[in-house]
Amino acid sequence: MKGSVLICCFLSLLHLQATAEEEDDFISVLRDRSHIDETLRLATEEKAGDYAGALQRLRKIYHTSIRPMEQAYKYNELRQHEISDGEITSKPMVLFLGPWSVGKSSMINYLLGMNDSPYQLYTGAEPTTSEFTVIMHGEKIRSVEGIVMAADSSRSFSPLEKFGQNFLEKLVGIEMPHKLLERVTFVDTPGIIENRKQQERGYPFNDVCQWFIDRADLIFVVFDPTKLDVGLELEMLFRQLKGRESQIRIILNKADNLVTQDLMRVYGALFWSLAPLINVTEPPRVYVSSFWPYDYAADTSRELFKREEISLLEDLNQVIENRMENKIAFIRQHGIRVRIHGLLVDRYVQTFKEKMSFFSDPELVFKEIVDDPDKFYIFKSILAKTNVSKFDLPNRDAYRDFFGVNPITNFKPLQAECSYMGGCLLDKIERAITTDLPALLSSINSGKQPGLSSCETTGCGEKPKNRYRKN
Repeated sequence: MKGSVLICCFLSLLHLQATAEEEDDFISVLRDRSHIDETLRLATEEKAGDYAGALQRLRKIYHTSIRPMEQAYKYNELRQHEISDGEITSKPMVLFLGPWSVGKSSMINYLLGMNDSPYQLYTGAEPTTSEFTVIMHGEKIRSVEGIVMAADSSRSFSPLEKFGQNFLEKLVGIEMPHKLLERVTFVDTPGIIENRKQQERGYPFNDVCQWFIDRADLIFVVFDPTKLDVGLELEMLFRQLKGRESQIRIILNKADNLVTQDLMRVYGALFWSLAPLINVTEPPRVYVSSFWPYDYAADTSRELFKREEISLLEDLNQVIENRMENKIAFIRQHGIRVRIHGLLVDRYVQTFKEKMSFFSDPELVFKEIVDDPDKFYIFKSILAKTNVSKFDLPNRDAYRDFFGVNPITNFKPLQAECSYMGGCLLDKIERAITTDLPALLSSINSGKQPGLSSCETTGCGEKPKNRYRKN
């Protein structure tokens, strides 16, 4: 009896030892992540004061020089893109797109070290992500419902309310204290399933994707070797990416599942599939690696995959380092569009007044103008009298819809949009485009801290105090 007990104890010890060795082997195959912190420079301290001062100055320029014309000529109703303070002050956004189960969520878990944590993104071989998941910085780890995110005006997600309650139920936020998330925000999207129609999702999936695409600083389109076919939904997605080619990075994930010869064939097949969808002379950068926390498979190009991963991290770090310059460039580009819109509306107003007579029917006169603007040199006069490029002019048909909602009589000529104290709208927006924003960009590049005294009197976007009014 005693002998059998000793044998059982001995076998139990052997089992425990074998289990411990298996756990050690499992731990040993986890990949070293030290190069992530090193490449992204997460250990270095940021000059938060300089960045905050530049943001304050940028907000002031936008609110005092660009937004007045934007509101006077209802630019938001033409482009459906209103810039909020949350969007100006938001961190760079990295968007993950691609077919289902290609490793988008695993890649985010790997970059943030969230594996085996309570808030790691769920992954699997089947379609697992059904929500738009926003991973952002917070003082503690917690999840935020989409309805709460949209209701918070301090965030940049309040415009998402226009997509309806069904979408907000498919929007979730995760906050966590992470050094990388202090500088960037990740957005994980539902995988594209070609046999699913947009109506089956219960919300306008492509419109929501377009909203995030318009605001993303970097767009990772992820594939794996088994999902290279391009269907209607993926083709629609690449159509939405037109004009954003500089932000697109193609990722061929799970590359260590193939031997080198097969990997070369898959790489060529990927380019063959994407060539008709990306109509640019220079193709986007393609990264080939395996982005998850476990070690590369044996007998694969480990050094190549490691270099590709570091190259992608350097690309991401470049976007983070240039985030202030990108925001200034974005606001300046927005200001140029608002200025062009103001000049065009002004030209429509002037032409309408010139063609009107005592016996004219206002509706017929303006219908003739809006139906054939080239007959009255509406767009050509803008090109002749200003330095606007013909490639920056908006679509003529868009103004037919715009004036269908906003009668021409609602607008004043630009020369009438002036005041003794506030100046002229056109002068202010031109000064912002040609002087103020380039000067702010120069101060960032030279390392000088932007002056904050101008923000102390106006609150950088708040209504200025009336110095002549008695308290």
